[in-house]
Amino acid sequence: MSEATQERPTVLVVDDEEDLRDIMRRMLERRGYATLVAGNADQAVEMCQETPGPIDVLVTDLGLPGVSGGDLARSAVQVRPDMGVIYISGLPKDIAVSKGLIAEDALLVKKPFTSDLLLEALRLVLSEKG
Repeated sequence: MSEATQERPTVLVVDDEEDLRDIMRRMLERRGYATLVAGNADQAVEMCQETPGPIDVLVTDLGLPGVSGGDLARSAVQVRPDMGVIYISGLPKDIAVSKGLIAEDALLVKKPFTSDLLLEALRLVLSEKG
């Protein structure tokens, strides 16, 4: 049993909207992912520092209160250099890039999104890591 637990990728979901966080958490857990959730950047960075074991992917809203998802990702990846990042935003990617919120090569899933779209992005990030 413990071997199977280690096989499950861990995803840290960061969104200030509790309902959306909850929906993503349940969707990911149903598909076999282990999840951690945070409502803001400070909680997310704290989880990166204090969680034992790997956190494979950070899924963060670009529009967090007080700090952009891009800034959060930079802080989180300093703590967890091996962690992949997926951004979620209502903005189209080209606009988010032109505003300097994310890099051109960043992976952005546009809201509203389907679970399949998010899962596809996760598979992509995990395959690049593996």
